[in-house]
Amino acid sequence: MSASSPHLGDIGSAELDEIYQFAVELGKNAGQKLMDGVHARIGGSISGISSDDANMTSNLAFTEKDSSVDIVTQVDEDVEHFIHEAIKTKYPTHKFIGEETYAKTSSSAREYLITSSDPTWCVDPLDGTVNYTHMFPMFCVSIAFILGGRPIIGVIYAPMLHQLFSSCVGRGAWLNESTRLPLIRNAPASDKRAFNDINDNIGIPPMPSNAPSKCVFSCEWGKDRRNIPGGNMRRKIDSFVNMAAEKGGENGDGLQGMVHGVRSLGSATLDLAYTAMGSLDIWWEGGCWEWDVAAGIAILLEAGGLVTTANPPEDPETAAIEETKLGSRLYLAIRPAGPSATETGRQSQERTVREVWKRVKLLDYTRPGL
Repeated sequence: MSASSPHLGDIGSAELDEIYQFAVELGKNAGQKLMDGVHARIGGSISGISSDDANMTSNLAFTEKDSSVDIVTQVDEDVEHFIHEAIKTKYPTHKFIGEETYAKTSSSAREYLITSSDPTWCVDPLDGTVNYTHMFPMFCVSIAFILGGRPIIGVIYAPMLHQLFSSCVGRGAWLNESTRLPLIRNAPASDKRAFNDINDNIGIPPMPSNAPSKCVFSCEWGKDRRNIPGGNMRRKIDSFVNMAAEKGGENGDGLQGMVHGVRSLGSATLDLAYTAMGSLDIWWEGGCWEWDVAAGIAILLEAGGLVTTANPPEDPETAAIEETKLGSRLYLAIRPAGPSATETGRQSQERTVREVWKRVKLLDYTRPGL
């Protein structure tokens, strides 16, 4: 995907601003409902919510969907209902796709979700449900607004971390509505100035010259935990080792990545948000659904990042680096990057993509009903 503005149809600039502000406020309110559930669980007082809400949030018990790590709580479902009702009231003609409503459809009815030019909202009411049930703070609400298959507005709110990520096409990506993303790092103080536009990456370093070495690599174990030869979990483990290992090890093929670190946050949405921020350099994942990535992709692209396919082509050195469409379930994201003496930021991102492709295995994720 590129950061170029999609065709906005009949939506004008003022209306887009209104939708953006609505999405931000909706994300804040939904995030507060997640925290109400946390407070109820730990026995804290909850002010400003009705008795019905208190009854709703007091139950953090979960049920399994496809596996013991694919779970849903009552909070997931109730927060999605809250978001859906708010959108339906404000924008009754817009389409809506939510994780929990989609999960309840029959497999024969499941299709590629983002197929029309209709304005569409794509929502994960609680990404990081396992984290949430374990009181680990890496969970969030994710709201994306999509036109023509492209996420043009993204809102991610991690309420326990007090971090709100947001973006609107052509208007920048932001942390807590006041700090422009990506965060400037490793730059002289004189260069730490506000960006003039989304392509002005002054002070943002290029990807390391020997990337993926010196990078922080992010990935998730995923929900497919079948320990079978050639299965996705085995392929992921092999890829993790390739990315992390010191050069000159067992294989001796020179493809050991020796990354600075491997991170698994338990939330694909937050993986993308932190890649947009520049805290993570590389995110590689398979198996994600649209609601896992739509808001994060919107934010990452607006910050100047790159998103392409996770699966390596036959010839990583020469294959075109094409934008990844929602629905692929295979994603490789590279953080925003600035220029060096020999490369543009984009060139350093694409170089990193090719080096990652050399070190990771092909993943196999299909879509039910197709």
